[in-house]
Amino acid sequence: MAKAKHVSETPATKLLKQHGIAFSEHPYDYVDHGGAMEAARQLGLDLHAVAKTLIMEDENRQPLVVVMHGDKEVSTRNLARQIGCKRVEPCKPETAQRHSGYLVGGTSPFATRKTMPVWIEEELLQLPEIHINGGRRGYLISLSPQALVDLLDAKPVQAALDR
Repeated sequence: MAKAKHVSETPATKLLKQHGIAFSEHPYDYVDHGGAMEAARQLGLDLHAVAKTLIMEDENRQPLVVVMHGDKEVSTRNLARQIGCKRVEPCKPETAQRHSGYLVGGTSPFATRKTMPVWIEEELLQLPEIHINGGRRGYLISLSPQALVDLLDAKPVQAALDR
């Protein structure tokens, strides 16, 4: 049996440990623009249970975090309507990195540089476990989706679109 690859701590995993939130680590070989689909493929995970962390901003350029199924897209129109904004759009990569403190492709919703509201696709909260970026490219963690509600005050939305 191969020994599990050790992954050094990230701000996200440090926060989870401080709060006693159980999680498991899943390193994989990062592929540029591979996203959740590549992570799920390499790790043998259900893409629907792999959550992507997206940094977006509203019409006033206020940042927010959206956690979405790996096999879905975000309806920015539905999202904006549900959260009381006129418009929501993805940030440019350099802006997302400035808000989150993480490299794009390694963004975790936990321990972001700026405190931002977190919105999670409602159906993710029904899963017993989700797989989400742990704060580094090529590194997923698995945990209860309730951790996002408990630690980040994540609010449910229904903004998923089929790819």
